[in-house]
Amino acid sequence: MDYKTKGVCSQKIHFDIEENKVKNVSFVGGCNGNLQGISRLIEGMDVDEAIRRIEGIKCGFKTTSCPDQLAKALNEATGK
Repeated sequence: MDYKTKGVCSQKIHFDIEENKVKNVSFVGGCNGNLQGISRLIEGMDVDEAIRRIEGIKCGFKTTSCPDQLAKALNEATGK
């Protein structure tokens, strides 16, 4: 799935969900090193656990962050 982000430096997040596990996460734009780290940490994690861990994270004075946008994307993809 591709998700267009809102309110953050990255423009898009790509990911797959296989057997309720997060797979193949990649970001377009944003802080490359940090986003690679998030992608690798989330890889293979249960979708609900990933959402629980990253939802609500803020970046500076923004009301969201790239991890929070990933949580929103996972919620949308799973219909939550």
